[in-house]
This record gives sequence, structure tokens and C-alpha cells, in this order.
Amino acid sequence: MTAVFDEQMDEYVAVAERALADPDAWRGFCTYVESVCAMQADDRGFQAVLARRFPCSPVFEAKRTRHFQLMRQLVTAAQVTGRLRPEFTDQDLALLVMANDGLLARTAAVLPEAWRRPVAWLLVAWDSESRGAGDLPTAPPRAGIRRALEADG
Repeated sequence: MTAVFDEQMDEYVAVAERALADPDAWRGFCTYVESVCAMQADDRGFQAVLARRFPCSPVFEAKRTRHFQLMRQLVTAAQVTGRLRPEFTDQDLALLVMANDGLLARTAAVLPEAWRRPVAWLLVAWDSESRGAGDLPTAPPRAGIRRALEADG
């Protein structure tokens, strides 16, 4: 069963490794957040990789543990720069992934890029140096939002 998810977990780890290797820790953090949310949008089954445990697969669980360690290092590195708010925790990333999954469930069919805007807003909110919204993605059209709200999630 885990063979199905191995490749996805490898990419998940690689995204965290690339983000952590960025000499600009804040940019690495932002890239990581956007990449993980994009992975969710591109592959709706990806949420299963994030949510499931496979105790019978030590290799898969080792990859999950490696990712968690990298993600925590990324948070710490971004906080050390002063850009990521000190009260931010790795639990906030878990909440983001869950929220994005719910958003995608409602919007993927009619507004496949809608996730980008709330993610951009969250990055602005998490930036201790933020003075404004910066370059946010365009708001989705009202008609698309209406269709997404009316859709059976």
C-alpha cells in the first residue's frame, strides 16, 4: 500500500530539503508553504500521504519523520531571521494543510487556483515585517465562488 505513496513522500521531503537549502530562510519557508499547497492542488490524493500513518512500513515512516524534522528546521531558520513571527509553530502548518484541503475540496473543479490567494494572505500575516498585502494573486471571480459554495464538497 505504501508503494503508492512513496514517490509522493519523496517529493515532499525534497521540497523541504530545497527550501531549507535556500540561503534566504524566509524565502525558503514561503516557497515550501506554496509548494506543499500546490502539491495538494495538483494531486488531491496527496492529502492521504500527509494524514496516514503506516506503522508496518518503517521506510515510509522514516521519510515522514525526516520531513517533519526538516519542516521544523525550516520554521526555526525563518524565525531566526526575524521574518517568521516568533509565535508561529509547526502546528500552524498542519492547520494550513487541513484548511487548504477543505478549500480545494470546494473549489478545485471550478476555481483550481483559488487556494493561492488565502495562502498568500497567510504568508503576509506570518511575516513579521509585513506592511501590506504585497503581490497577492487576483481574487477569484464572484460567480466562481458562488459555484464553489453551492457545490457538494
